[in-house]
Amino acid sequence: MNDQTAPGPDLWAAIDTLWEWLDTKRPVEGREGVLLRILKLSEEVGEVAEAVIGATGQNPRKGVTHDWDDVQSELCDVVITALVALRTLTPEAREVFARHLKRVTERSLASPG
Repeated sequence: MNDQTAPGPDLWAAIDTLWEWLDTKRPVEGREGVLLRILKLSEEVGEVAEAVIGATGQNPRKGVTHDWDDVQSELCDVVITALVALRTLTPEAREVFARHLKRVTERSLASPG
C-alpha cells in the first residue's frame, strides 16, 4: 500500500448533486426555504460542539460519548452544508468560493507592513 489515496468524487459535482437532490425535496419554497437551508449550518455547528464535548468528556453526567473521528465527521458535515447553502444562493458557487478563498489566502499570508 502506498501513501496515495484513491481519488474521491469531484467536490463540486458532489455538491451540485446534493443540492439538486435537496432542491427536489424542499418542503418550504422561496426565500424562507433558502433561509432554512442556511440555518441548517447552525444545527451542524452544534453537532460539532456536541462531539467535542463528548470527546473530551466535559459533561460529567454523560462522560466520554464521542471520539475525534466523530468531530472530524461533524466538521465535514459543516463544510458540506455550507457549500450546499452557497450553491443554493448562486449557481456560480465554485467561482464565488474560489475568489473568496484566494482573497482570504492572500490577506492571511501577506507580509505585515
